[in-house]
Amino acid sequence: MNTRNLITIVSMMVLVGTEVFAVAIAAGWALAGLFDLGDTVGHVLMAVFSLFAVWIMVQLWRRAISIEPVHATARR
Repeated sequence: MNTRNLITIVSMMVLVGTEVFAVAIAAGWALAGLFDLGDTVGHVLMAVFSLFAVWIMVQLWRRAISIEPVHATARR
């Protein structure tokens, strides 16, 4: 196992994940407040945007693993 690549990917995921989820929560809150939709609709929007953020993070993980392999390959 290549721990250096794993630490790099996990660190990047923490940084980007914090930003993506902060934007998702803030967007739901802002849209609900802007259009006076109420707390319940605001929470639903936050949840929907958070699901989109999870999808973004999964895609980012897949691409990061393809560039920075975590599992060591056999050397010849």
